[in-house]
Amino acid sequence: MRPRISRSRACRIASASLTRQLAATLGTVDDRGAEQRALFRRWPTGVSVVVAEAGGRRAGLTVNSLVSLSLDPPLIGISLALSASLYEVLREAGEWAVSMLAADQEGLAQHFARSIPPIALWDGVAVRDDDPQLLTGAVGWLHAGTVQEIAAGDHTVFVGEVLSIEQGPGRGALVYLHRAYHGL
Repeated sequence: MRPRISRSRACRIASASLTRQLAATLGTVDDRGAEQRALFRRWPTGVSVVVAEAGGRRAGLTVNSLVSLSLDPPLIGISLALSASLYEVLREAGEWAVSMLAADQEGLAQHFARSIPPIALWDGVAVRDDDPQLLTGAVGWLHAGTVQEIAAGDHTVFVGEVLSIEQGPGRGALVYLHRAYHGL
């Protein structure tokens, strides 16, 4: 006589078996995440610095996730890791500024990509006199107001309504490809 197992134990066993079968077929989530990262390193993306201010704090972060989402109404989006230094400031601010970096602004991209204490973050960084959230010399600038936050795994996608657009004097564009910045 076979020992009787509880229904919940049977469900756990079946679930574990199905999970193993699925993992064997698809690869583990971690494997696919690593494969996704490797593939996207081969895909060039534009580089910008997003800045937000709230509660007397101004934070900036290099992003390569800026995307034009809609023209009517004008909407843009960025994706931020939940652990990003900008994350809480941007959520609290509700509005943010984007400096789309020019080909010769790799130094700024590297500066804002590091975790730098907020007090030192702005040392030596040239900002516009009329708006300290905007970096000088960029290809262009945008201001946006958050209209939606979409949870996406370990990131949040911030959808922003474009409040203002301005073309800048910067030449070319800075892109990120194969773990390095390149000017076009």
